[in-house]
Amino acid sequence: MRSKLYINGVWVDGSGTMPVYDPSNGSLITEVATAGEVETEAAIAAAYEAFTPWAKTAPRVRAEILRKAFEIMIAEADELATLVSRENGKVFSDAKAEITYAAEFFRWFAEEAVRISGDFRKSPSGDKRILVTHQPIGVSLLITPWNYPAAMATRKIGPALAAGCTVVLKPASETPLTAMAIVDILERAGVPKGVVNLILPTPVGASISKMLHDPRIKNLSFTGSTEVGRVLLHEAADRVIRCSMELGGNAPFVVFDDADIPAAVQGLMIAKMRNGGSACTAANRIYLQRAIAEAFTVEFTQAMEALVMGPGMESGVNLGPSVSVKERDKIAALVDSAVSGGAKVRTGGKVPEGDGAFYPATVLTCEVDNVILKNEIFGPVAPIVIFDTDAEGIAFANETDFGLISYIFSKDLKRALQAAEGIESGMVAINRGVVSDPAAPFGGMKQSGLGREGGFDGIHEFLETKYIGVEI
Repeated sequence: MRSKLYINGVWVDGSGTMPVYDPSNGSLITEVATAGEVETEAAIAAAYEAFTPWAKTAPRVRAEILRKAFEIMIAEADELATLVSRENGKVFSDAKAEITYAAEFFRWFAEEAVRISGDFRKSPSGDKRILVTHQPIGVSLLITPWNYPAAMATRKIGPALAAGCTVVLKPASETPLTAMAIVDILERAGVPKGVVNLILPTPVGASISKMLHDPRIKNLSFTGSTEVGRVLLHEAADRVIRCSMELGGNAPFVVFDDADIPAAVQGLMIAKMRNGGSACTAANRIYLQRAIAEAFTVEFTQAMEALVMGPGMESGVNLGPSVSVKERDKIAALVDSAVSGGAKVRTGGKVPEGDGAFYPATVLTCEVDNVILKNEIFGPVAPIVIFDTDAEGIAFANETDFGLISYIFSKDLKRALQAAEGIESGMVAINRGVVSDPAAPFGGMKQSGLGREGGFDGIHEFLETKYIGVEI
């Protein structure tokens, strides 16, 4: 298990250390190295020095390295999933699914590395040829969250390396071990020194600010809360750094009165409870049309009550702890506030006794103005609201500053597609509890972010478009 910083192809000690805990019982897993000014400068310098030769490396060479990293990740999936479960808390099945998903970003962008298209055509006036090409933007700062420590890293590293960029990766302090394991895999896959660097800078805010004001940093890719995203956008504006931001979500889950209730309940269990609800794509607000609301609520509540809560690595457990007691307490405070505002608890709603950052699967029924609907819960809590007309359901769904993903259940495809077009979100799942796919563009509208990750779009977040006019 790696626990050091990775700078210029070498695992090094930092200026200090910080602990990484198992959230299921609060025990110490290990201490990891942290970066001061010297290590941060060394990481940027290494990435800057390595950029030009890496950018000139043949796309096929870059592709083969990413493909090799994919193969190693798949071969070591169980070990990686165990590491994710230990430091993040999610159940092993979720962790294993994340590793498989994360590895696919290396495979997808290995294929995209050799398919970066350009353009060559005569201008409409006929006076020249229009040549359009794409070039790697430069050293990219990648900042990833704790909820998907593997997938968020590969979803950024994969396209960056495929495009020809070098990177400085800053993983979440709660879950650095998974990121370190992935960098170790890239090293074994043949990534040249300096192309990938991993640091845990302290103090975090001041260090990131200084990095964004360094002229060698050309690009920022961030996944995290909208609040932190706003701060980073302000910092990046000083040097007009290119930013791609995957920020907060407040996903509506809309069930129309013609929906297949068992299928919709199953879809909601996936959309709400995958990763224990700690996902920006998690169903955050459940809107049920009145005719089916009570029947759906009863069946869904029974499904939530059937979940077994416990340490993620234990057999039979399908709801693990949050990543920390601090995060668990945020969830509990949201529920308490919702109940104070009139919400009714159908199941759960109380912090359990004992060790660990646990919170039970919780179902609430509430009015459309309840405060919990304004917040991203990031936990196993499902607030339910009843609506009457289709138009009202869509209006309720759009009553948020966020627009990452939405979910719609209806047997009538025309009805569902009309709702999908009316809901303000960058992604819509129809009769499905999950749509994330490395081959599809992932991103949101409004305050859920800028740019797209994955799909054909993902690699272009790390490329500059250059137009060359050729005299004829």
